[in-house]
Amino acid sequence: MENCYIESFNGRLRDECLNVEVFFALIDVRDKLERWRRDYNQVRPHSALRDSAPAVFAAQLTVTAAPGPEPVPDRTRKPAAGNSLEILT
Repeated sequence: MENCYIESFNGRLRDECLNVEVFFALIDVRDKLERWRRDYNQVRPHSALRDSAPAVFAAQLTVTAAPGPEPVPDRTRKPAAGNSLEILT
């Protein structure tokens, strides 16, 4: 089964890195792929993130997120009368 997301990523990797770079040794391959990966994951805009870079989107998300702890469910309530199931925690 084909996955459109991975196929799109593979095409970008091939077009933007593998077809452009010349590799001389394994360490050179690792270095150039790591630089491309950082650019892809942190710098370049992504349409899924409203055309912003992932690092910028993450920073905006932490600023706009509501501060404070998550609400704790109320476990002091008793089950309704006639309810035969009781959840024990």
